[in-house]
Order: sequence, then structure tokens, then C-alpha cells
Amino acid sequence: MPPDVHGDVSMAYDDLKDFEGETYSGMAVGGRHVWRYTDAVWREVKVAPDRWDFTLSSVKRRDEPSPPGSGVPPLTEYHWYVLAHQWVRKIDADSYRTFMSGEKYKLAHRRPHWRAWSDEYPGNLASRDAVAAILECRLERLRAETEPRTLWARAAP
Repeated sequence: MPPDVHGDVSMAYDDLKDFEGETYSGMAVGGRHVWRYTDAVWREVKVAPDRWDFTLSSVKRRDEPSPPGSGVPPLTEYHWYVLAHQWVRKIDADSYRTFMSGEKYKLAHRRPHWRAWSDEYPGNLASRDAVAAILECRLERLRAETEPRTLWARAAP
């Protein structure tokens, strides 16, 4: 069966896969999603002259239905780390158009029947250590880049 927008559909979600020597399960590398965040609430607090802390809460919904039998069971949870650029343009006194692009990294997950998150089990990297490794790796890649990545290039919001 050929790959489609959902990734390699010939392999089940939980099948072990390999990418550049790393074994993993889940969606195949190259798979794509489009999500709709129609009820998102972004809250932010200015904590320094050029820094804001924020939270975003929303229910995200698939743009297209998932393939039958794919994915994880309901109530599975994920912990992601997001590095992103955000561009905004003021439209009127109370509105801004927003564009964000970046990367997200899976730090941990928890299946409905598990007592703990995956990063709490022996042999798995703790989330804090994973974030440190992500930041170190990303800093090396950033310093090596001569041109901004297309995904991170400034876009008109």
C-alpha cells in the first residue's frame, strides 16, 4: 500500500519503525496532519522587557478523519516541547493576525492504563534532560545555518 497524507499506511501505529538508526513507534516519519484550533485561548503575562510567559488551551480537531484503526486509544496523553517563531500584524484596536512556525518534540506520553508517563520508566530520558538535549542540538544547528530555514522564514501574517 503506498504512503499517503497520513504516513506509511502499510504499518500499524504501534509497529516498530526505524529512522536514521532510531527505533520508534507511532506515525511514520513523513506523515502529516492538519489540525483546527477553533476555540483556542492564549493567555500571556509580561515577565521581562522582552519576554512573555504564555499558555494556550484548546481542543484540536483533525481536518480530515483518521484512517480506520490508526492511532492511539482515547485518553492517551502527550507531553511536547515547542520551539517556534511567531509573527503578528495588528489589524485593528483589538485584533491581530498571527502566524507561527517551528518545531515540536515529543518528550513523553502516557497510555490510559499506565500509572506513569513514559519518561518516568527506567531506561527513558527524563523530560528535563530531553529538553536540555533538544536545546543544545538546536543551538548547534542554528549556529551552522547560513540561511534561515524555509519553515522559519518570515511570513506575512
